[in-house]
Order: sequence, then C-alpha cells, then structure tokens
Amino acid sequence: MARLPRLLAQFTGVQALCCTFAFSVVGLLALSKGLPLEDWGLARYDFLLLGCLLVQAALVWTRFETPREAAALLLFHALGFGLEAHRVELGAWAYPDEAVSKVLGVPLYAGFMYASVGSYVAQAWRRCELHLSGEPPLIWQLGLVGATYAHFLLGAGLEVRLGLTAALLLAYRRTWVAFMVGGERFQMGLPLSLALIAAFVYLAENVATGLGAWVYPHQAGGWQPVHPGKWLAWALMLTPAVLIVARMRAGEGRAGGAGATMSPTPARRSGPSETP
Repeated sequence: MARLPRLLAQFTGVQALCCTFAFSVVGLLALSKGLPLEDWGLARYDFLLLGCLLVQAALVWTRFETPREAAALLLFHALGFGLEAHRVELGAWAYPDEAVSKVLGVPLYAGFMYASVGSYVAQAWRRCELHLSGEPPLIWQLGLVGATYAHFLLGAGLEVRLGLTAALLLAYRRTWVAFMVGGERFQMGLPLSLALIAAFVYLAENVATGLGAWVYPHQAGGWQPVHPGKWLAWALMLTPAVLIVARMRAGEGRAGGAGATMSPTPARRSGPSETP
C-alpha cells in the first residue's frame, strides 16, 4: 500500500501523455467554439480539420509519434470516416454545419476522433511496454473484428451487440495485457482493460457532443448525456484498434528485433495491493 500513491501518480502521468492527441482534439473543439471563425470566413469543421492536421504534423516532427504510428492513425481515420459516412446516412447522428471539407455529410476531421483513440492505444503500447499473452488464433481475431465493424456499419440491434460481446469475452477470456508502471510489471485481463478505456472514451464523447462535435437525434433540441449503451459500443470499437496496433508492433519486432519483444521479467497479476 505504501507504493500505491507513487504508482498511481506515475500511471496517471503516463496515461495523460498517451492522450496528447485526444486532448488536442478536445482542445480544438473548445477553441473553435470561442473563436470568431465566421468573421474570418472559415467554417468550424474546416478549422478543426486544419487544426488536427497541424497537431498530427507537429507530433511527428517532434518525434512524439513515430512515422509508423502516424500511418496506423491514417488507417484508423479511414475506418472511422467510412463508419461515420454510413451511420450519418442512416440518421444515427448528424453534422449540421456546412463546410468545404464535408464529404458524404461528414466533415473530414471526424475521422481524427477515431484516430485519437488509436493514438492512445499506440502511445500506451510503447510507453507502458504493453505485451499481450494468451491471444486466440489470429484468424479468430480477424473474424471477430470484421464482424464488429460490420455490426456498426449495418446498425444491427442490441441482440447482435450483446452476442458479439459474449463472443469477444469468450475468445479473449485467457488474454492478459502486461504493462510497466514505475519500473514494475503488472497485468490485467484484456476485456477489463478495454472496458476501463471505453469508460473514459464514453466520458470524452459526452464532452465532445457538449462542444458540438456532432449531434445525436436526442440532442437536437439541446445537449443531453450520451446514452450509456455507447460505453459498450466503444468497448467493442477498441478491439480493431488493439488488433491493428498489436500487428504493427509485431511487424516492428520482426523488422528490428524490438518493439513486440518484451523484457523476460515475469508479469505479476495486479491485485488489491498492487493495482496502479
């Protein structure tokens, strides 16, 4: 217990650092609400796109983010934009403002909100020296991730979402994620890790919709909290991010003999006395 405050402080600091791009996107949303963009002849969505591109370029230029990580974020952006375009067409939510950078009813900056989640996963993987063990066969993971993405595209009902959740819990029931905090190694079940991350993404989504990033139908008359069911949706959406980053790190390990290969120090399962 004596180590707990120090470990919590270190863990919180690293997690905040991993959220740099996500914090930047939220900051841009807040900034766009206060600036006189109309007087400048600049649409809000266009300002957000330019801001996201500048932040991304700065992170690569300062080497905060590696070129490979930036390339992975472009994939997250593309997957997110495709999902947004289809869901907006179905009327699940809307981007009511006009902009030059709006395509298929979706501003191009929207993909960066998905990329910010991928950025967090990539940063945490490197800075916390993450390592997965007990993963199901890759073909199973690809099938589950593909089914999850198709479920979001098609807007399947709650029964399908619960079925996918059960399938993912079954497939990853023996999967552990090891991570470093303050020079000590801990580990946590992957499903629990995804659930905790999704809870913070859900909170961020409430902040983003409060700042007018997009509008759900029930928010058309004024802001209201996002439906709690979105927490489960984000937990499912995190599985493609984890798979993409894991494959990226594995590729780096094969190419350079590092990255995916972790220290042989045995992982310790975090318990009540040592959870960071």
